[in-house]
Amino acid sequence: MKTARRLLVLGLLGYALLCLLVFGVQRRLLYHPNPDPLTLGPSIGARTVALQAADGETLVAWWLPPPRPGAPVVLYLHGNGANLDNRAARLKALHEDGAGVLALSWRGYGGSSGQPSEAGWKLDAQAAYRWLRAQQVTPARLVLFGESLGSTQAVLLAAEQPVGALLLDSSFDSALALAASHHPWLPVAWLMRDPHRADLAAPRVAVPVLQVHCAQDPVSPLAHAEALNRLLPNARLQVLDRPCHVPSYLLYRNAARALLATL
Repeated sequence: MKTARRLLVLGLLGYALLCLLVFGVQRRLLYHPNPDPLTLGPSIGARTVALQAADGETLVAWWLPPPRPGAPVVLYLHGNGANLDNRAARLKALHEDGAGVLALSWRGYGGSSGQPSEAGWKLDAQAAYRWLRAQQVTPARLVLFGESLGSTQAVLLAAEQPVGALLLDSSFDSALALAASHHPWLPVAWLMRDPHRADLAAPRVAVPVLQVHCAQDPVSPLAHAEALNRLLPNARLQVLDRPCHVPSYLLYRNAARALLATL
């Protein structure tokens, strides 16, 4: 009996220590930034601009001006890995499709100062939105393009600021829900510092939304995109019948063009 109790206590202690470890390193698990300076902007015709977040962090962004007056403008919010150099081809394609593009490099990524966090990402997205408004980009022309974890910030920003439409690539209801599904043995609701709750903001996003998702997504399973879709009042979900996460823009380019054409 004493041995069983001792083993139970040791097991509980080990579990508590594991939870403390996860709590301490969780941002390293959630964010995978490449902080190296960006190099490919000039190759796609982008101008590098500096943005200032409300807490003083300096952010790098690429700006491809609209090809014609009144054209739609995309605010691109990338996912949790690598940096903008890895998205250069799709940003160039968006510009070729007739849109202006402001691609934000989150804090801690690609030349931007600071360290990533959900609170920081919110300030970064707000800084990019303010910059575009200062360039006389009207909300009706503005499309928020959120990629993976960046899609949660696109939904949160659209719930707070007027925009014309959203394009969400590999989106999900929340990072909290994803973590709970991937790690059901952890009390993630107690541990998670950056839950990225797009689900709470989604009902307040009334503008058209195009969601694109892979049928077999190992990172953010389709069920989480469907959960978000049910909460968005005016959303269409296009499922790509293949295993992938963040599919090539070419696979849904026609749908993206159609969305841009509505603005």
